[in-house]
Amino acid sequence: MKKMFLNILCCAVLIWNGLISFSWGGQVVTKELKTWAKEAIKQEKALQAIVKPNTVAVMYFHNRTKSSKLNPLQKGITIMLCTDLSLLDDIQLVERVRLQALVEELDLGVSGLVEPGTAPRVGRLLGAGCIVGGDIFEGKLAELRLNSDLLEVGNEKIFGQVMTEGNLAELFRMEKDLLFEITSLLKIKLTPEQKQALKKPLSTDIKALIYFFKGIEYSDQGNYKKASSFYKKALKKDPDLGPAQDAISELLKLGLTKKKMKTRTLLKDLRNRTSLTDRLTPDHAVKRSRTPQDIERRQMLKPEPVSPNDIDNDGDGYTENQGDCDDNNYSVNPGAEEICGDGIDQDCDGSDME
Repeated sequence: MKKMFLNILCCAVLIWNGLISFSWGGQVVTKELKTWAKEAIKQEKALQAIVKPNTVAVMYFHNRTKSSKLNPLQKGITIMLCTDLSLLDDIQLVERVRLQALVEELDLGVSGLVEPGTAPRVGRLLGAGCIVGGDIFEGKLAELRLNSDLLEVGNEKIFGQVMTEGNLAELFRMEKDLLFEITSLLKIKLTPEQKQALKKPLSTDIKALIYFFKGIEYSDQGNYKKASSFYKKALKKDPDLGPAQDAISELLKLGLTKKKMKTRTLLKDLRNRTSLTDRLTPDHAVKRSRTPQDIERRQMLKPEPVSPNDIDNDGDGYTENQGDCDDNNYSVNPGAEEICGDGIDQDCDGSDME
């Protein structure tokens, strides 16, 4: 019996070591992470004894407003906080993708995480000593109110609460309000250099952030093509949004999406693959006289000229004759997702959705 217990404990330690091997990885829930989640649940009792006080897990925020347009913020605020907290050496941060792997394995949604007793259980499975969670409400003085609670996993007691209000366009500012209050409650002494680094926003363009958060959601759903398109939209709004570029690179590296070649690059690639050494013709061309009949015959064989409206200028898979209403904009085409109320007809149906 003792030997069996030691084996279980060793297995749990290996699982937990896999958990804390690195604190901020990519955004794709890989097969390895899914396997880890299954094993963690199997060894749940053993993992309860391996909780580390300085390990922090940031849960998804729960949208408690009546507006579905704020749903991207449920994971978005978590991503923003994780990005900042990963810069601190005082804590060991649990990756968001591990949280997502557990949420999928336990068949939980964002609302399921806030059920009584669920968050502490997930915290123990993640090996976290502290959980940061939160809610999104309609503000009394502004459009939004963000509430965040800090829970000690061991005794399942809340030891801190923070709150901030503002409009959606001020999301980056509100996230910083939460961040510095959370670091204070965690008793992390920030150096002037750390404070300066943490003040840098992920992006000040709210549309870029929303596109990025939507890309994360599609990635979690396994729709990597759609995720990549939203990451690209985010980068068009804010070219300095590094995590969006990292997410695109991750999808390419994992072979989940393919890089689209431009026509000139494709032709050059094909030419480089073609052998120019094994010739089927003599080195010196033989001059051949052509008759008027030959010239007339060659002209009859020439292909019909291609209409400019049949050329896909922006490489989005649609031409003007196929319904692309802006063939110089990759994010506007009949297959694009319409963004409500931004003054742009993304899906080319003739009007912007209200």
